[in-house]
Amino acid sequence: NCEPCTPEENNKKMVMDFYQQLFGDKNPEAILTYLREDYIQHNPILPDGRDTLYKSVKVWFKNAPREKVDFQRVVAEGDLVVLHIRSKMGNKTRAVVDIFRIEDGKIAEHWDVIQEVPEKSANDHPMF
Repeated sequence: NCEPCTPEENNKKMVMDFYQQLFGDKNPEAILTYLREDYIQHNPILPDGRDTLYKSVKVWFKNAPREKVDFQRVVAEGDLVVLHIRSKMGNKTRAVVDIFRIEDGKIAEHWDVIQEVPEKSANDHPMF
């Protein structure tokens, strides 16, 4: 809790709340609350637009269990928020980096990079 919060702190909180509600709580309504209608998507498997994402997520998350999002790092600079997340899908662990651009208090744009955590690494440095 911060009084008063900087714009970057407000953006971090908003993006983390969105991410937990959508990907943790599996609540598609978070899309309607936090994303601009003209939302720009850089993930090549998804189209632009808030409504198309909303329709897709309602199908993907229909019977998915809720979970606590494992935020490893959250960084904000200007209108950007970067999340570094440990994500599990079945028995696989993935390192996820999501980048969000905020405009007028809503998420306007998104990029992501997803990498599976290998069983063996060439070095002793963890991915998280």
